[in-house]
Amino acid sequence: MRHRRVADLMTPAAVSVQRGTAFKEIARLLDEYGITAVPVVDDEERPVGVVSEADLLRRQTSRTTASTAEALMSSPAIVAEPQWSVVRAARVMEEKRIKRLPVVDAAGRLTGVVSRSDLLRLFLRRDRAIQEEILEDVLTQTLGLSPSALTVDVTDGRVTLSGTVERRTVLPVFVRLCESVDGVVEVIDRLSYRLDDTAPAEAPD
Repeated sequence: MRHRRVADLMTPAAVSVQRGTAFKEIARLLDEYGITAVPVVDDEERPVGVVSEADLLRRQTSRTTASTAEALMSSPAIVAEPQWSVVRAARVMEEKRIKRLPVVDAAGRLTGVVSRSDLLRLFLRRDRAIQEEILEDVLTQTLGLSPSALTVDVTDGRVTLSGTVERRTVLPVFVRLCESVDGVVEVIDRLSYRLDDTAPAEAPD
């Protein structure tokens, strides 16, 4: 299975500002591009911080004289890398309570931005695409089972598994792999098995 990476979902050529960019220019960019935050980069295009809508509002309500990106930004910038899994990016956003991550290359230069809304696009995958990935990648390639052995129904990202597998130990593995498929919201397990290979072997008489 190929899990989507940050590089697959990020917005390339991200809007950015310099340390000296003025308050009003930052506000204009956020409004023009419909974004909630913008990375602040140095002369070598390396993110040094982020200015968000919250930072601008805080300036207006706290009577501070901050008027440039450098004075307004949250620093250091929390960044992602293109090869990160989308799960890792989502966890960082959740832990840091942020909505966007600048994405940097191996040299630390800004190459794009990934947002919560970008990650949510995974759950807009077509049911047919999810079903095909489970049948071809999970069932056939990973577990070595015939696609005709089980039934995989997908509706609005909810996967229902039914049918009979040979061994009981396959069941939790199959369900876990299905849950890890991009776009899956829930897995409903209606599987049965022929052989309980979790039971202890009977001692000889």
